[in-house]
Amino acid sequence: TSVYPNPFNPATTISFSLAAPSNVTIAVYDVRGALVRVLTSGTIPGGAHRVDWQGLDDAGRAVSSGVYFVRMVVGDFEKTRKMVMLK
Repeated sequence: TSVYPNPFNPATTISFSLAAPSNVTIAVYDVRGALVRVLTSGTIPGGAHRVDWQGLDDAGRAVSSGVYFVRMVVGDFEKTRKMVMLK
């Protein structure tokens, strides 16, 4: 899993690879642990993938500058990466 660019403004890309089709959830959280946006949730085929985040919450509002975390869950596997939004 990689996040680039980081720091970012106004968007960033989360890249990842899957060995086989898997149920994947990728979500963004703020520093308090509150859910900001679900980027994807569902079955994704194996291979290389990317998900873009435009710096918007689930209501479509632009988020403020600061630290955010992207969390990817694939079955029992979980990975979290830190991202920084600079305006």
